Amino acid sequence: MSKPGKSNGLCAISGKEWSSDHLVPISLIRPRLTRRMRRDHPELADTALISQETINHYRHLYVEELLAADGGELTALERDVARRIADQGAVTCSLDIEVQRTFGETVSDGLASFGGSWKFLISFGLVLAAWLIGNLAAGVPFDPYPFILLNLVLSCLAAVQAPIIMMSQRRQEDKDRLRAQNDYQVNLKAELEIQYLHEKLDHLMSHQWQRLAEIQQIQLDLMEEARRPR
Repeated sequence: MSKPGKSNGLCAISGKEWSSDHLVPISLIRPRLTRRMRRDHPELADTALISQETINHYRHLYVEELLAADGGELTALERDVARRIADQGAVTCSLDIEVQRTFGETVSDGLASFGGSWKFLISFGLVLAAWLIGNLAAGVPFDPYPFILLNLVLSCLAAVQAPIIMMSQRRQEDKDRLRAQNDYQVNLKAELEIQYLHEKLDHLMSHQWQRLAEIQQIQLDLMEEARRPR
């Protein structure tokens, strides 16, 4: 519903009634977007008023057609970027994959982090040295040379450590994939927005040159009238 005290108008495309704050003259819309509207509605006048809702809709269509022309069929990420550009929403999102970790994933990440640190290497070296020295110096060693029990322990440790590291690497790959998707969306939106800015600047500059030319012509007419003898 429109607010009291403000004039209303009809959108030339949708036919809905809007307040003046939500209506934009078609002359102020970007030329490419205007041409896209005239493809569906060639009867639009140069003084037509277009609602912001319709502008967002055609902006969405224009971005989708632009992406489809560049790369063929649109992906889900590109459709999401097109929708966010039309809604003027943000693309970046927080990667809360760390918050959604299960108990097993937390344990695997912790063990993988400890297994790839100097603490693990130093601790493992001390345990290994104590094992060897203890069995060589003891009168009755529990694992005599050639340390078959030690080989069994090391084999079991390697067999358990490998899948734990793989689980942690898989989670890291998931985080990298999400970051890559987010970066792709941000870069794609930035590229399209830069194209829009260039087009808007060209549009504004052309209008400014037209107005300057009209003002200059008026000044020349005034100078000619001033030179005429009365």
